[in-house]
Amino acid sequence: MRYTVLGGMAIIAAFACGPRSAADMSAAEKTAIADSLKRLVVSAYDLSKPDPVKSLMSLYPAEGRVISASGGVITTTRPQLEQGIRAFWTYVGQNMRNPKWQWTSMNVDVLAPDAAVMTSTYRVPHLTPMGMNHVIAGAWTAVFQKRGGRWMIIQEHLSDVQSNPNLQMNMNPQGNP
Repeated sequence: MRYTVLGGMAIIAAFACGPRSAADMSAAEKTAIADSLKRLVVSAYDLSKPDPVKSLMSLYPAEGRVISASGGVITTTRPQLEQGIRAFWTYVGQNMRNPKWQWTSMNVDVLAPDAAVMTSTYRVPHLTPMGMNHVIAGAWTAVFQKRGGRWMIIQEHLSDVQSNPNLQMNMNPQGNP
């Protein structure tokens, strides 16, 4: 009988200590995670901060695999990803005058206490070096995992809006990301 009780307690403990899912989380817990991810991303994409490449790279783990798909290219390591972000900043970003990163929508699904996915749309109005108005825009999906107490992007996909001015983006009429 004693072994039966101990065995039953071991089984209950195993399930009680198992990984939690979103179904086990309160709405307040999910909202807190979603809000913290939104703040993290908005801060990293603040183009008024010095060293934008460093700021953007702060979203990714220092080591291990990072999958990023953008412009028909897939990278699988942090150095490859940093090379791509650095190339974007060198050839596009630093040529933008008065850029302002605007998040037009941010949708977060919390999958577990340590996993979430965010799909967002953005636009970056700016002036070209010749003083012309220009906007780059697109959609971005990022998978976040909490590691060592920090949220990090482990997979992402970016797609640019084409240069066609007749195309419309989701501009979120409420104005809230």
